[in-house]
Amino acid sequence: MRQILHGDLTAAARVLRTVAPAAREGLLLRMIAEAEVADRYLSRLGRVHPRFGDGSLMAAALRRRLRPEPFLSDSDYLCCLGQVIAALLARRNAPAVFSSAPSFRMMRPPYLV
Repeated sequence: MRQILHGDLTAAARVLRTVAPAAREGLLLRMIAEAEVADRYLSRLGRVHPRFGDGSLMAAALRRRLRPEPFLSDSDYLCCLGQVIAALLARRNAPAVFSSAPSFRMMRPPYLV
């Protein structure tokens, strides 16, 4: 996956807000996996993936419906942002486990309890 920018985080969080909380983890893992596939495709063939885009998390998110970006006082939005950040940190700390196990369950960060 390409380097993560602020827009990647907010786009992914806005997509997560469109689904029920129980479905968010699976959708987030799918977007990250699509970004990884697209980045490898771009590196190998020198062109963007026809379905998944340029390898950025934002490209994976923009393929889906997004809700408008709310203010940071919206607790649901903050939870979605936190979930995106937690998934990216988990991916960085254990990339082999994260990418090879679709059933990987993220621990809920203590600040979201």
